[in-house]
Amino acid sequence: MRILSGRQNQTVRLFRTLATDADVSGARLLLDGAHLVEEARTAGLSFEVAAVASSRLAGDTEEGRLALALERDGVEVLMAPDQLFAVLSPVKTPSGIVAIASRTPVTAAGICGDPHALVLVAVDVQDPGNLGAVLRAAEAGGVTGALVCGSAGRGSANPFSWKALRGSMGSVLRLPVAAGLDVTAALDILDSAGARTVAAVARDGIDPDTMDWIGRVAIVLGGEGPGLPDQVISRCTARVTIPMAPRVESLNVAVAGAVLVYAARRARLGAST
Repeated sequence: MRILSGRQNQTVRLFRTLATDADVSGARLLLDGAHLVEEARTAGLSFEVAAVASSRLAGDTEEGRLALALERDGVEVLMAPDQLFAVLSPVKTPSGIVAIASRTPVTAAGICGDPHALVLVAVDVQDPGNLGAVLRAAEAGGVTGALVCGSAGRGSANPFSWKALRGSMGSVLRLPVAAGLDVTAALDILDSAGARTVAAVARDGIDPDTMDWIGRVAIVLGGEGPGLPDQVISRCTARVTIPMAPRVESLNVAVAGAVLVYAARRARLGAST
């Protein structure tokens, strides 16, 4: 196992670049921590390089075992002194292992073209942790793909950033996700695919449990605070509102996304039996 040295090393610069400027296509991912690295390994992603803190190799640790397993897989694994590893890791308390993995990018048209598509469209979800949690709920609820979009003057977090990847607990490694889209272009693609678009609104929408979720459907979910822009709502073919007890004005975007995804899941499973 080669020892990594020097902050100006090309590998160190690559880790730092991905920490601050994640690849919006998702072709190259910075993974921090044993859980995400193992999830990527299990998902069959290829690894460009991995690095482990030297202290994690001193005893029987999860990070040390994983580093050795990656090395047996043929991955280049570097050992970094703890001080240098702290530069590689994007978190305040370094996890002990980091890696750069490769993922095959997917297109919005490919996601929407599935005849049984249940697509989550996240619009202006700006907090990467929230976005990751939304995508985790989407995968758990059987969504076939997700589009991460921005509207005029706003935008969503990058789902392939290390913070969003951690928030998704690995779901972004498996779920087809296309990002960097303007919401108008995303809706055009959905229209061309013949998908019905269901806008999540705060009031005056259909109850999720009475909505027709069968067929090619997209759940269009707005971000924290303002929700969906009016021009997006007007483009959608239906509106859905989550019933809430009095005095509760709104739900966290990840919670709202999970409620809607599971309402769709129940309806679609019921229709198939």
